[in-house]
Amino acid sequence: MTSAAQPDDEIVAVFDQAGNPTGVAARSRVYAEGLWHASAGVLLRSPDERIYVHRRTDTKAVFAGHHDCLAGGVVDPGESPEATALREVAEELGVTGVSLAAIARISWDGSWNGRPLRCHLHAFETRWAGPLVHQPTEIADGWWWTEQQLRDHLADPEWPFVPDSRILLGHYLRL
Repeated sequence: MTSAAQPDDEIVAVFDQAGNPTGVAARSRVYAEGLWHASAGVLLRSPDERIYVHRRTDTKAVFAGHHDCLAGGVVDPGESPEATALREVAEELGVTGVSLAAIARISWDGSWNGRPLRCHLHAFETRWAGPLVHQPTEIADGWWWTEQQLRDHLADPEWPFVPDSRILLGHYLRL
């Protein structure tokens, strides 16, 4: 599967429901048609085990203004989920030179703004004690929370949190 992209329309890897690569498509087409794609993100923990939670900017294409604790993004063609995770945590939070541990993988078949949204989400974890630098187009604000603070917020179904991350964290945190 291939798809021509408009200028500034990123080409991303496309997958089947089982997670096998099937081709590439413009990100706008992936979102408009609900094509299966993959994303990877990093859960950042401080040395004292707090978790970094951030709020996405109001200009994001999906889940604008929602909270998340995975700094991540869509897998590019030919890129591994781990490479995506390392690239994204560097871009979004300025975190570099870390090693990652895989913590979970889910396939999410949901929706956003009345359109299907299907994603294979790969989550990793790392520790970080250095400064954080938000990418202004991606992250509006962020906080270090205890795991219990995160659990309390996730227990509120009205709290605007990225839905695929909410499900993944439910498995990871055993909620």
